[in-house]
Amino acid sequence: MIRKMLLPLLIFFISGLQAQQASTTRNVWLRYLDKIARPVLTNLANNTLKEKMPLVLSERVDNKVARTKASYLEAFARTLCGIAPWLQSGEGDSNEKKLRDEYRQLALKSLANAVDPNAKDYLQWSGGQPLVDAAFLSLGLIRCPWLWENSDTATQHKIQEALLLTRNTVPAYSNWLLFTAMIETFFCNYNLPYDKVRIDFAVKEFSNHWYVGDGMFSDGMEFHLDYYNSYVIQPYLQCIVSVINKKDSSYKIFAPKLNKISKRYAVIQERMINTDGSFPVTGRSITYRGGAFHHLANMALLHQLPGELDAAQVREALTAVLKKTLDAPEAFNDKGWLNIGLYGSQPGLAEGYINTGSVYLCCQAFLPLGLPATDEFWTKPAAPWTAVKIWSGQNVQADHSIE
Repeated sequence: MIRKMLLPLLIFFISGLQAQQASTTRNVWLRYLDKIARPVLTNLANNTLKEKMPLVLSERVDNKVARTKASYLEAFARTLCGIAPWLQSGEGDSNEKKLRDEYRQLALKSLANAVDPNAKDYLQWSGGQPLVDAAFLSLGLIRCPWLWENSDTATQHKIQEALLLTRNTVPAYSNWLLFTAMIETFFCNYNLPYDKVRIDFAVKEFSNHWYVGDGMFSDGMEFHLDYYNSYVIQPYLQCIVSVINKKDSSYKIFAPKLNKISKRYAVIQERMINTDGSFPVTGRSITYRGGAFHHLANMALLHQLPGELDAAQVREALTAVLKKTLDAPEAFNDKGWLNIGLYGSQPGLAEGYINTGSVYLCCQAFLPLGLPATDEFWTKPAAPWTAVKIWSGQNVQADHSIE
């Protein structure tokens, strides 16, 4: 009898602990999001981004004038793209909802200023780098319909005009094809005139020619050992294929193959996160910090994690990455802006195209905040990720290629 009486109390107690833990972890993520995004969106909303954002260029900058002009769009588009699912969500406690409401208004004002030729912070939309970040903005607007739907008619028109300017830029024969395709996918998603050829060319190059096996695509004709499958290729392909298939099923044959590839790469990504949240420093653009796990975060957001990856272990692994990269000494300057680096201020890690705005691609790690606080990603008890299991002596199944 006593056991029967205590059991409900025990269940209630355990449930309470789990809820508290989930709330604590989510709040940690929200604090990081707020710390990174606030300087960008507050200043752009106030028309002071160009005035206040410190412009640090790579020591090996390839085109100082062009990089300076593009830096501000990089910071805005990459930040917005990463926090877009959270802006779309209506979940969370009262403090989170209040914070989201604030950011929604900042995002609306920022969008309006970014595309208004008469605004002090009108951003650069023509040229090579603007093509890249117009695509990140497009992806963000697809991820957050609320922003598009709540922008006034004049702003919507100006957004279209800004994005159309990118059609004058011919993309490199690489992952850049996906930038052109994503912008057209944005137009398609909101029932605006779009160029299907630009989308089809990009998807078919990857689906027919550039898959190299075991869950990874080459970046154009050559394979590079870097994180571009995560930074761009696989999240972009997933979005583009999903949107277009809803319109005309053009890629219904490719979709199952892409799903298999994406799940395998998610496994690879999770296994790359070390016990302390560090990860292999290989390939270019490593200063994007947690953006290296854009794909893994996106798979969690879409509820497409493979069966061997528990949502809780992915949450804990990504939390470790955030803490490792964002709690590092000198990760931020004294004004709260991100420094160039992976673990603190490390300008030597920057390629010629890297600048202050570039590193805000780290915001892609925040995608799971778009899941409600009641989702198992947040509520399941903490679980060790693969590296922790192995290096604590647990018996773990061997890893194998999917081919």
